[in-house]
Amino acid sequence: MSPETTVAAAPLLPLVGAVLIWLAGRRPNLREGVTLVTAGLLFLAVASLLPTVLAGGRPAAVWLELLPGLAIAFRVEPLGMLFALVASLLWIPNSVYSIGYMRAHREAHQTRFYVCFAVALGSTMGIAFAGNMFTLFVFYEALTLSTYPLVTHSGKPDAVRAGRTYLGILLSTSIGLQLLAILSTWWASGTLDFVDDGILAGTVGDGTMGLLLALYVFGIGKAALMPIHRWLPAAMVAPVPVSALLHAVAVVKAGVFTVLKVMIYVFGIDTLRELAEGAWLPYVAGATVILASLIALRQDNLKLRLAYSTVSQLAYVVLAAAVLNPLAIAGAAFHIAAHAFGKITLFFAAGAIYTAAHKTAVSELAGIGRRMPWTMAAFAIGSLSMVGVPPAVGFVSKWYMLRGAVEAGQLFVVAVIVLSTLLNAAYFLPIVYDAFFKPPNPAESTHGEAPLPILLALVASAAGTVLLFGFPDLPLDLARQLTARLE
Repeated sequence: MSPETTVAAAPLLPLVGAVLIWLAGRRPNLREGVTLVTAGLLFLAVASLLPTVLAGGRPAAVWLELLPGLAIAFRVEPLGMLFALVASLLWIPNSVYSIGYMRAHREAHQTRFYVCFAVALGSTMGIAFAGNMFTLFVFYEALTLSTYPLVTHSGKPDAVRAGRTYLGILLSTSIGLQLLAILSTWWASGTLDFVDDGILAGTVGDGTMGLLLALYVFGIGKAALMPIHRWLPAAMVAPVPVSALLHAVAVVKAGVFTVLKVMIYVFGIDTLRELAEGAWLPYVAGATVILASLIALRQDNLKLRLAYSTVSQLAYVVLAAAVLNPLAIAGAAFHIAAHAFGKITLFFAAGAIYTAAHKTAVSELAGIGRRMPWTMAAFAIGSLSMVGVPPAVGFVSKWYMLRGAVEAGQLFVVAVIVLSTLLNAAYFLPIVYDAFFKPPNPAESTHGEAPLPILLALVASAAGTVLLFGFPDLPLDLARQLTARLE
């Protein structure tokens, strides 16, 4: 299969899988087998594009041309390649984990769960490989709609309320702000096709450019920059595999990916460097990093602490990109992968704790490492990655972001990264210490590790977090290729 055919097929493959999952719904083993096969085939398809992209190729395909110059079209560039590779790879352990979790909890509507999950991954591939802003917007909205049933999976009143918040914020920002920015871009430039120097370069004045930047940044609600972040903590009522999807595999990643894509291919880095009206962006991202960290520090519910950690951690991507320095932008792109492996490990561990010990509060975790050593060792690795400490991959992305900020003379960004690192340590490391060095409550019933599929997925993602630290060349090559012309 040619690279062009693979690009066109990648968003379709999970959708075909979704249909087959639905058809196999009455036979759980077959249904889950189809899920795993689909996840594996998607990763192989995406990985097959890697040699072409690393060699400088940009395979492209068109699904449908709606109007002259306006088509559902795809084009693979380094940033999209990195995002698609991470999302498709992590779908595999997430699927294994989901099988163990959904069966252990005897969840209802499991077929609907796997179908929506597959559609969400198809939408993610469409976002990653989008060749223009119109295509990206279509799949961005499809991702919102396909994940809504996952957020409201339990059907309980709190899930329904969370779903309303989720859908309301994401649709209102994308339609009210992002779509307006897209239409304005088309009006000003006559195209929505991504180009290396930016669609808007030389087309509008600085004032209009600054307004469009604000419309895009706050219209991309999935990036969860404050104050457009409430949907993410609200969505923590969903099952843990969904939380992992929202935080590590697709939704928030799609948000910060889109912000990066817009900055590089819609505005252009050179244009943004000259834009005085864009000087506010590092301060919005920096405030999000610090405020979300402070809120995380106060959360006793483990999933909520992880949720606010995500708001903070992914604001790093926007913060580093706003430095407009090649090293910082490379660090921002790499952080998409680094955060994905670390955060999915943390959510897997939270779900394992809930499944085996029925605990959801940080204050209840004293001594749990003695009863669940594999789970809490994986949690420790994920925590180190969030803090940015070797041998976890979060160190690599933070190092590049910090070096880029120093090189650009952005002392505010340096201060934010250093302060937030201390805050990360303050809300993660005490959990690890209590788990291993405090005695468990003797009144509690003894328990062991979570079921094997959950444990296997957890260990695999933790191992990936360490391996990516030791072997970061592949994602770094893609990140460097993204910024090569800026150096």
